[in-house]
Amino acid sequence: MPGLSPVHVIGGGLAGTEAAWQLARRGVPAVLHEMRPVRATEAHLGADLAELVCSNSFRSDDAERNAVGLLHAEMRRCGSLIMRAADRCKLPAGGALAVDRIGFSQNVEAALAAEPLVEIRREEIAGLPPCEWDEVIIATGPLTSAALAAAIAELTGTAALAFFDAIAPIVHRDTIDLDRAWFQSRYDKPGPGGGAADYINCPLDREQYEEFVAALLAGEKTEFREWEKSTPYFEGCLPIEIMAARGPQTLRWGPMKPVGLRDPRTGQRPHAIVQLRQDNALGTLYNMVGFQTKLRHGEQTRIFRRIPGLERAEFARLGGLHRNTFLNSPRLLDGRLRLKAMPRLRFAGQITGVEGYVESAAIGLLAGRFAAAARQGHEIVPPPRTTALGALLAHITGDADSASFQPMNVNFGLFPPLQPDPGRKAERKPLLSARALADLDVWLGPVDGGAQFAK
Repeated sequence: MPGLSPVHVIGGGLAGTEAAWQLARRGVPAVLHEMRPVRATEAHLGADLAELVCSNSFRSDDAERNAVGLLHAEMRRCGSLIMRAADRCKLPAGGALAVDRIGFSQNVEAALAAEPLVEIRREEIAGLPPCEWDEVIIATGPLTSAALAAAIAELTGTAALAFFDAIAPIVHRDTIDLDRAWFQSRYDKPGPGGGAADYINCPLDREQYEEFVAALLAGEKTEFREWEKSTPYFEGCLPIEIMAARGPQTLRWGPMKPVGLRDPRTGQRPHAIVQLRQDNALGTLYNMVGFQTKLRHGEQTRIFRRIPGLERAEFARLGGLHRNTFLNSPRLLDGRLRLKAMPRLRFAGQITGVEGYVESAAIGLLAGRFAAAARQGHEIVPPPRTTALGALLAHITGDADSASFQPMNVNFGLFPPLQPDPGRKAERKPLLSARALADLDVWLGPVDGGAQFAK
């Protein structure tokens, strides 16, 4: 449709890049504003679009029995740029979809740079967007600039909620002692990027585990500033030392659980395990799965080298802690992600209170589609609640209790129950997934004319 005014997308993370892509795929011009490198953040290392600042994993790719895997499948059917880039840059990771983080970001940026309907501007939007921008998607993520966050808080009349997110360390592969550690995926399960031996496993016996937990608890941690002390953690990304403080066995039932693994030297299951997952295409870097931390850097090196197999580990990146900000979306946003107090503004990504790379990109995908339809003079109905996209959207725009709203990963608990219920728990997830994909195809028919926009 010639002569359309652009939609402005603020933020070049996973949600913003996906939103810009969806706009362009529908013939609507987009201006993508990214403040890096003009202004840095506490967590990003560079200026690339769609930089992965924490894990390099998009989590499970099992579309039949895992809700995030189902979300992967739905986004692929919707022509997602983020999923296309992830599939092109996938790494061995058992049943998970992990990516080469540098290659992934480069793939996303190259696609948008080559798209004639997308203009990329490197600049900070300090405050509310200009009034003449009548259709805006704010996808500034958990590290929204202070000026914009303050403007949003003033506009909505309510303070944004906040939590801390922690980053796991990355280890150089050639410094891991494979005479003590070994390659194996849990239950030898193959995944989309490789075979059944994608993780490096470092075993701990009971004494080593107890000494490690004691060291975590005693280690010197990052001190919070006064204004940060009341900020809650997100339960899905707790620092490892916070988990350890909840009880001596907490880590053995969390990131250090040994189930599905056997030490080839003994033939026995270890008392506890530390897993490392490939982090780049060359296989030279591995990240410590679930080991996000607020320990000071010197303490991380000292304590993590107590782990068998990591005694001589060299770290490409140590863990860190940053403050994340998100909206009380059930109170502030409507069903098409528009701010009730100023409908020309839509929000997408982690700032809406979804948690996870894929969930953030999924909300960006929907925001882009909603904004494209509005720019073309019509509206599309949201995806059915029976789909992963629809369930996630419904949760953040009304289903969740605004009084206790916290970030949420996609999960089958957000889906309407099956009618009739099959009774057996093992049968529910495949049936929920089959229903979701069938309903998504029906929704895509009138929305996309049956096309999948897989360019």
